[in-house]
Amino acid sequence: MIKDSPNPPEAESDIPPHAETDTESVSPYAGLDPKKLHDAALRALDHYLSPPPPKQAKTDSRPSTIFVIAPDMDSETLLAHACENLASANVMASELAFDLTGPSCNLALGIQQMISLAELSVNRVLDQMVPQG
Repeated sequence: MIKDSPNPPEAESDIPPHAETDTESVSPYAGLDPKKLHDAALRALDHYLSPPPPKQAKTDSRPSTIFVIAPDMDSETLLAHACENLASANVMASELAFDLTGPSCNLALGIQQMISLAELSVNRVLDQMVPQG
């Protein structure tokens, strides 16, 4: 037994002659400015297909001269000063670590340990230097 389908296909003779032209003339872009669409398409293509602009060459990377060490300063004095600064930083990091808890405390203690190692290295160099004078 053959059942009739609820929406049988239309015969070609049933389609009005103007139906094909109506669907072809309707465009989703009909109300938009073609110039703006063209400009938007060019911007999109430039964004995705144009090579990136060349990177700027790094400018002069000399350190700032706001703080300058006197050129005639001897190495022993500089090392002694560095050792004192490291000792101060060591105390500050240690005090900070005791005010913190958990991962922050561990981080501060790690920094304090690195400062201690640098301080030991500077002290070793100072011990091996022959005093000038």
